[in-house]
Amino acid sequence: MSTHNPEPPSPNTASDRYAPSAETAQPRDMTTSSKNSRWSAPITSLAVKAAKLPDSSVNALCGASAGVASGIVTCPLDVIKTRLQAQGSFRPRKYTGPTRAVYKGLTGTARVIWVEDGIRGLYRGLGPMLLGYIPTWAVYMSTYESTKNLLYPQMENKWLARTLASLAAGGCSTLVTNPIWVVKTRLMSQVSARASDEHRPPWHYKNTFDAFRKMYAKEGIASFYSGLTPALLGLTHVAIQFPLYEFLKMKFTGLEMGQADAKTEEVHWFAIALATVLSKMTATSATYPHEVLRTRLQTQQRSLPSPSHDQVSFRGGQHDRFHTRPPGTASSDGMINLPRYRGIIRTCTVILQEEGWRAFYNGMGTNMIVHQNLKNEGKRVEEDEL
Repeated sequence: MSTHNPEPPSPNTASDRYAPSAETAQPRDMTTSSKNSRWSAPITSLAVKAAKLPDSSVNALCGASAGVASGIVTCPLDVIKTRLQAQGSFRPRKYTGPTRAVYKGLTGTARVIWVEDGIRGLYRGLGPMLLGYIPTWAVYMSTYESTKNLLYPQMENKWLARTLASLAAGGCSTLVTNPIWVVKTRLMSQVSARASDEHRPPWHYKNTFDAFRKMYAKEGIASFYSGLTPALLGLTHVAIQFPLYEFLKMKFTGLEMGQADAKTEEVHWFAIALATVLSKMTATSATYPHEVLRTRLQTQQRSLPSPSHDQVSFRGGQHDRFHTRPPGTASSDGMINLPRYRGIIRTCTVILQEEGWRAFYNGMGTNMIVHQNLKNEGKRVEEDEL
């Protein structure tokens, strides 16, 4: 509106020549709206479509997006953790020399990876890591939502219903996405050709799809479900952390479950934070060995059944120009191809005998840093569902 014009007359008394015509009004409106429409129309359309989606789908998308962002930042830490967990699993079966730890702590491991592989080595496995977040969260949130809705009407204890729903969701997502995480672990534990034979895995993958192809061709479909049992055992982390958190919160603040609100959290923020940290550390310390077991089983190369007598396995075509020793603990001297790690009890026994109890906690400090943001995001998404 021009500044020299008086206050616009009433529509009932104004003549047509004072009223803006459709032709003159349209360009003024379109000039402003056309700029906004070019930028806001896609966003508005996306918002409308998102509003029609179920809450579980929106939360799954938000969780996956947060996981992707966190994965890009924490990938180097995840590589370091995997190297520490897998250390000692690639030694030849006849190796009798002293155990030499190449990877020592967070900074020591990062230095070795940087010297041998550069920045690329710190981001090995990023592809399957990002690929796995979307199906993981999609399966987790959909299962969690349906299970929670099924249990809530039947159970008075809402906390127990949430815990059971979390366990069910975690189990389903683990079953569906385990092949992706096996490939991720394989790629992260892959070292350069300059590494010593003692720490070099018996396989070499160019990328994620090459890993899937070679694993299926040389080891069969069962290789994609290596480490599934310890991965499912890791779900006990939830069963330990949640009850312990509620117990500690009640001891520190006197508040029962469900009594905390924004005001009480501001008053008791230190006590609640302390309960969170202590429950997290206790649950992680109690269940962390399953991560080492899972990594050892996932990085152990399987061999397809041999057509020879008594399932005797030779090197055959299992070696390439990068690796010339037999896969895993398979032998080239006609011995039965029995892997070093077989089952939970057997794997624990072998690690304890060869490396001692400390090996069960390799990389635990790095693991806490890696997964803290992801677990907090998952807890926030679950709370938003309530």
